[in-house]
Amino acid sequence: MKMAVASINWQISAKGLGVIYDTRDGPVEALADFSFAAEPGSFTTIVGPSGCGKSTLLRAIGGLTKPSSGRVQFKTDNGSSGEKNLYGMIFQRPVLLPWLTVIDNVLLPIKVFGYRVANYRNQAIELLKMVGLDDFLKKYPYELSGGMQQRVAIARALVFDPRVLLMDEPFSALDAITREQLNDQLQKLWLQTGKTVLFVTHSVNEAVFLGTSCIVMTERPGRIAKIVNIDVPMPRQLKQVQGDLADYILQVRRALEGDAGDDDIAKGK
Repeated sequence: MKMAVASINWQISAKGLGVIYDTRDGPVEALADFSFAAEPGSFTTIVGPSGCGKSTLLRAIGGLTKPSSGRVQFKTDNGSSGEKNLYGMIFQRPVLLPWLTVIDNVLLPIKVFGYRVANYRNQAIELLKMVGLDDFLKKYPYELSGGMQQRVAIARALVFDPRVLLMDEPFSALDAITREQLNDQLQKLWLQTGKTVLFVTHSVNEAVFLGTSCIVMTERPGRIAKIVNIDVPMPRQLKQVQGDLADYILQVRRALEGDAGDDDIAKGK
């Protein structure tokens, strides 16, 4: 199945975004003056040191954390939109409801939004087929491996056909082999659906393999150190990490180590 790609061109942009948390020990600045734009249909990956505000950035974009300054916009040719099915979000853990079957977990957002479930059941089945779980519709989460559970979470995030997919380290808890398999599967899914994706990861190889561009963040408060545009055609193969993608991996690693010149920082912002 190829899901319908939205005819409207969507762009995610953040301008001067800042987030400050109030804690018992005083304010903590998580993000500062963060500005970027993700073009429609792009796959933007985000890497940075632990605690630099990657997840905070994604939560602010998804409306789960209120910015202290700046703004986030989902822009179209005709302006901005706040419609409720604008984005789907996938967390580090699949967060499946244990008392629901696989198919009912996928259909859960449809019930939450108050849509007619019967109208989305076939799409849910097709999505599970796309992620290789069409034989597990009536299974419960405890009967699935960790990788299979995360594939259910991906199908759930796509079932209502969101314009944007926000992914917060979705494969971090998986073993290396399963992670590579899901990277390959996610790339194919993205090519089929045409979604705009923001993907947070700690893995430089994963960020470069999946991304059309990679945002490298500084230590907290998180700012943009560099944006690396990855000019390697899709689909990609994992073996390219040692070939065509190697130079981009080196660029990202150097930026993480602080070797991003003033020109790079200016371009990133």
